[in-house]
Amino acid sequence: MKAVIIGASGLIGTSLVRQLADDDGFSNIVTLGRRPAFEGIDKVANHLVDFDHLDDAAALISGDVMFSALGTTKKQAGSLDAQRRIDVDYQLRAAQIAAKNGVGHYVLVSSSGADSQSGNAYLQMKGALEDSIASLPFHKITILQPSLLTGPRREKRTGEKIAQIVMPIFTALPAWRKYRPIHCDVVARKMIQACHEQDQPRKTYRLDEIFAR
Repeated sequence: MKAVIIGASGLIGTSLVRQLADDDGFSNIVTLGRRPAFEGIDKVANHLVDFDHLDDAAALISGDVMFSALGTTKKQAGSLDAQRRIDVDYQLRAAQIAAKNGVGHYVLVSSSGADSQSGNAYLQMKGALEDSIASLPFHKITILQPSLLTGPRREKRTGEKIAQIVMPIFTALPAWRKYRPIHCDVVARKMIQACHEQDQPRKTYRLDEIFAR
């Protein structure tokens, strides 16, 4: 299979690329990003793109499966509108191009609690994107809803660092179990597993299902 990835330089995306490179089921891996990455990794071709003019790179968004692990925070983006442009607009446009180009399977990393009717801006964005993706004519759509992610981040996120220490204490309680942290490698592994095994046209993996082998 040929895979196309946006968000490949992030926590999940980096793990995903490395796992795909070791997977015999994938022969070509195309990553689209704003900076050079993954040089020297077999099967991986990185292309620099301007997400504000993604149509200029439309020819690159073709293959068997598209993975979207793009995402940011309000702090990183600078404003809620800028975050929405990355977390919703860029991803939706890439998905629309992929569907038009005949990509059969779309795999999206969303968030636990995603809901287009949520009063939380972040969860509302994630839910709105899920709703928009569901209307596109892919043969298969996979949505993963992980909770707090752990793994080797490049940037420091003080709030997440504190949460990684505190959350395991709370999530020992049954009522909080659905919020327990999950390692990026586990999420990436489930994304690949879905490509090989999912037989439903639409499937949403919530936290316990992502942990499950």
